[in-house]
Amino acid sequence: MKKIMTRMGSGFPVEISESQLMEDLVKGTEDAADRGKISPLSKEELEYLYGIFTCPDRFVSVASGNEIILSYDGGPLKMMRAAVDVHRVQSMQIYEKILGADSIELGHIDYSFKPVKPIVGTEQTVLEQTLLVTHAPLFYGAMPNLGLYSQPDGPFPNPSELMPLGKIAEARDSYEKAVEDAVKDIVYVGSAMYESGADGINMDTTGAAGDADFLAGLKASTILKQKYPDICIELGMAGEFILGLHGELEYNGTQLAGLYAHDQVKLAEQAGVTIFGPVVNMKSSKSCPWNLSRVITFVKACCDAATIPIHPNMGMGVGGVPIVSHPPVDITSRASKAMVELCRLDGL
Repeated sequence: MKKIMTRMGSGFPVEISESQLMEDLVKGTEDAADRGKISPLSKEELEYLYGIFTCPDRFVSVASGNEIILSYDGGPLKMMRAAVDVHRVQSMQIYEKILGADSIELGHIDYSFKPVKPIVGTEQTVLEQTLLVTHAPLFYGAMPNLGLYSQPDGPFPNPSELMPLGKIAEARDSYEKAVEDAVKDIVYVGSAMYESGADGINMDTTGAAGDADFLAGLKASTILKQKYPDICIELGMAGEFILGLHGELEYNGTQLAGLYAHDQVKLAEQAGVTIFGPVVNMKSSKSCPWNLSRVITFVKACCDAATIPIHPNMGMGVGGVPIVSHPPVDITSRASKAMVELCRLDGL
């Protein structure tokens, strides 16, 4: 029986049989369907994925006419990771003029709204300089990052220290106060950057600190949309479901803990979000076919439920891409093609 070259979720190359490939694809979609209470992929969709993974070409692409736009997060930070020593303004020019980016995103090295607030005047200057030398839509991005609001970095008691002591009420109170401060910081920075000319605001890695983190992003989006009806807000998530670290937080009567992407996007729409970026995590111990089948099942359900553009997060351990800092092109291209053509995405 023919052997197929693929990878594990860790990026490690492996050989699997044709029967093992189809078995992994089936098990991946069944896992997602069971967890999210959504429909699994159809036989035709599984056969489509099978064809992508059995294709001998190292790099694959979408069919002509199926191209979509790309949005990016943390552009200057990625340049630094690649050891390209350029200013943030020049990194944006590289993304646009050399890499052909459809949109670009400026962000500070701390990449969180709280530390940007004291230096927002400087960030406005950098944004304005970038606008003068670029043409693509320019976002300003940062994370809600509720972790920065608890001690020792922030003013409130650390919930992670309180909960093991059984101080559940105190931990929840700390989360609620952190949400209030985070919303103020996001709105302050987002307003300043939008008024300085940013084409949009990207709240990246939303939900990293659980349901309170997600609530901060939703509340801030609501306020920004009320202030600026034409503002573009991209909400990129941190994980495939909302961790209930508080457990009882709600937005518009919906409990946040445990929500998967197809329910998250409905709340994002209510909050006035323009572009939603769902996340589905990779499992390093499973094959990339298993992971990608699972990812597409979740994202397809999200796209079906959405009335706003969907730009799934793909790279470095999410969206069908292995958990490595420089993802291999053989799997990245297959994941991108499958996501675009099976989920009918608006962007990536």
